[in-house]
Amino acid sequence: MSSQVKFENHSVPDDTLKKGKVKLTDLMMRLEREKKKERQSNIALSVATVSAVAVLGVILSL
Repeated sequence: MSSQVKFENHSVPDDTLKKGKVKLTDLMMRLEREKKKERQSNIALSVATVSAVAVLGVILSL
């Protein structure tokens, strides 16, 4: 599911479409950007989860 969403939301540079060739360096750079985005979203989700658990813990202790 997540790979399908990534594929649907990806962007292809115009020069790649015109040439008909894909450079390995372009693919590696795109892969690194996607990994960085995914890592940041995972960190944000983890922080939100830990915060929610901490707030719930404080509420239950009162």
